[in-house]
Amino acid sequence: MTVTSDDQLVARCRAGETPAWNELVERYSRYVYAICTQGFRLQDHDAEDVFQDVFTRVYTNLDRLREDGAFRPWLAQLTRRSCLDRLRSSAREALAEEVEPRDVDETLSLIDDALMVHEAMATLPDNCRDILDRFFARDESYRVIADALGLPPGTVASRISRCLDKLKPLVEERGGAARPGVG
Repeated sequence: MTVTSDDQLVARCRAGETPAWNELVERYSRYVYAICTQGFRLQDHDAEDVFQDVFTRVYTNLDRLREDGAFRPWLAQLTRRSCLDRLRSSAREALAEEVEPRDVDETLSLIDDALMVHEAMATLPDNCRDILDRFFARDESYRVIADALGLPPGTVASRISRCLDKLKPLVEERGGAARPGVG
């Protein structure tokens, strides 16, 4: 499966390709929504409003982005500003520093890391994507995975290990690093 890079996708959007725009929104919709709900703890209705505002701004201001490869940080900043605007409008008397959650930077970093891992996993073979998704995202046990895939539990463990070995360099080339005590 060939994954279009952000640079290529943004360039296609700038050229007016509707399918590229649809792919861009699909690729980053969960990212924007996660920043809203996890980073800024917005209620669903406020997160949906921010989501609409952010992608409207992206659509109208994409030509202002200096480098196609800087799309994700730019999108994160647009989302952050829109979330703060939403929080300020619902708590006008609060100062901006009080509106932004204390741990928002750490949460946004975790969301970025999750997106980076998701992108790297998309380049893995189907069998690796499936087994890693089952173990980490769905939190399935070795036994449940083994039963679903018709494998012995020991084989599941070794496949997870081999797939993680394939995933690690893909994450690192995207700018991620192994966490202390991991891998």
